[in-house]
Amino acid sequence: MINYTVPSWVKEVNLPFKSYFEIPNPIFEDLNAALDRLQSTEPLITIIIAAYNEEVNILRCITSLSKTKCKLPFEILVVNNNSADHTQDTLNRIHVRQLFQPIQGCGPARQMAQENAKGKFILLADSDCLYPPEWMDEMMKVLQQPGVACVYGRYSFIPEPGYARWQLYMLEKMKDAIAGVRHLKRAYLNAFGISMGYVKAYGLKAGYIMHNTRGDDGRLAFDMMKYGSIEQVKSNNARPWTSPRTLDRDGSFYKAITNRITREAGRFFTLLKSEKPHDTKKSAN
Repeated sequence: MINYTVPSWVKEVNLPFKSYFEIPNPIFEDLNAALDRLQSTEPLITIIIAAYNEEVNILRCITSLSKTKCKLPFEILVVNNNSADHTQDTLNRIHVRQLFQPIQGCGPARQMAQENAKGKFILLADSDCLYPPEWMDEMMKVLQQPGVACVYGRYSFIPEPGYARWQLYMLEKMKDAIAGVRHLKRAYLNAFGISMGYVKAYGLKAGYIMHNTRGDDGRLAFDMMKYGSIEQVKSNNARPWTSPRTLDRDGSFYKAITNRITREAGRFFTLLKSEKPHDTKKSAN
């Protein structure tokens, strides 16, 4: 069952700072002590995070990952995707591997990261999301199964003014139901960088799109299907939590709901048949 209320761990890592200059040094010291204990120089898993103008969110994200309970060796690799704020200043004070990608877009950032990743497996995380302690473990349980090339998980929203938790809960239930339909023939449409994992060797063969457009994650998943299956991680212990700021584009919760229902209804029958092979590097969204 989806959490109807916000879990306590989310409240603990959802740090209250508004800007880089508000973050006190002890926050970095405690975080780095945890990261030094957890990260490995010989990781099996590389967690890739692309960050664009996320000077505080990236701190929250990595703080949540520092609470992980996974026993598998891992590293965190962050790509500063040409940020114009103080994202780099924040990263300079955190003990994670980091890169700078001047080409704008998640595709170029993630491509650079996977080329430099030490792990055999890649987990994608978004810089504005918070990850539960069991996230990595639950994702890897499915990703390490024979014949699996890629996995994806579900996610939940943190309430904000204008978006009550009960409303967001309803949206999540609808979203998960639609994902179930997509998974039958077009599972790659559910593969979002907020919670996605794959075998690095397959990701390198497929390659990310190298210009700034949305859907780089789903395109990669589509191209990896020739190497193995795409599987869903259904455990609620693997749900990242994020702000509903993507819903703000619609203007209100009501519009967000109606726009999504209209869009999914319009393409419902296309989801019941497989997508034909095509060039994902040139195709339109």
